[in-house]
Amino acid sequence: MDPNDILREALDNKQLDVLIVCAPCQPFSSQNRFKGEDSRENLILESVRFVRILKPKIILYENVPGLAGQKFRPVLAELVFELESLGYTCINAADFNVPQRRHRCLFLASFGKGTPALPPPVTPIDKRHTVAEALQGLVSLQSGQADDDDPLHFARNHNPIALERLRHIPKNGGGRLSLPLHLELDCHKDKKGYPDVYGRMKWEDVAPTLTTGCTDITRGRFAHPEDDRAITLREAARLQTFPDNYKFDGNSSQIATQIGNAVPMKLVEALAPALRRVL
Repeated sequence: MDPNDILREALDNKQLDVLIVCAPCQPFSSQNRFKGEDSRENLILESVRFVRILKPKIILYENVPGLAGQKFRPVLAELVFELESLGYTCINAADFNVPQRRHRCLFLASFGKGTPALPPPVTPIDKRHTVAEALQGLVSLQSGQADDDDPLHFARNHNPIALERLRHIPKNGGGRLSLPLHLELDCHKDKKGYPDVYGRMKWEDVAPTLTTGCTDITRGRFAHPEDDRAITLREAARLQTFPDNYKFDGNSSQIATQIGNAVPMKLVEALAPALRRVL
C-alpha cells in the first residue's frame, strides 16, 4: 500500500490528525509458541513509511506488553529513532478503566512539543469494573441456547465431554486443576502450564485478557462464572466495553476475532481528551 495514494485519495492532500498503528501482536506475545525468529516483528516499522508521507499530528501504537520487553528493545529503539528523526516526541502510556486484566503497551508520538498529558487511572484498583457489572442484565444461558432478543447472545453447543468437564469445575473462578483424573486432557496430565484453559471467570473480579478465541473454553479462562458454557459474543463485547448497539460484521468466528483484537472502547474514551488537547 502506497501512503501517497492515501494522502491523495482519502485525505485530499491534507495533513492527517491521528494515525493509529495496531501491528500484529503475536511476535511480541508471551503466548506465541513459535520460538524462532518471527519476521512479523518488523511490521511495526512499516508505520514509518506512512508517518513520513501523511505527517500525522499524533501517532498511537497499541500492542501487548511484550513489545516493551528486553527481547524487542532493538525494534522499539529503531522505531523511536525513526520517529524522533522526523520531529516526533515519544512517550509511553498505561491501560485503565476496563473490566478486564488487559495489560497493553501504549506508545504515543506527537509532532513537535505538544506531548499529550495523559489522564490518571480513572478508578482505584479495588474499585475496578467487574465481570458482574459488565454482564449485568444478560439472560442466563446453557449450552446451545440463545437469547431471541440479542443475535450476539447465544451459547456455543459444547460436546458432552466438554460439558462433563465444566460440571466439575467450581463456579465463580474455578479452573481445570479441579478436574478428576479421568477427565484431564492427556496434554495436561502432570503439567501445571496453561492453568486458565477450561477456567471460569469470577463475578467480583475483572476478566482475563480476551483473545480471538474468547468464546472457546479450550483457549483460556473463557467459561461463564456460573453457567456451564463459554461466554457469548455479547458477553465478550461487553467485557471489551463495546456498547450493545455496536454493529459487528461477519460470522461468529470473524466477530470473535474483531472483539478479541480490539482496543477497549473505554480505554480510547479515556485517552481521547488528552489527544484532543494536543490537536
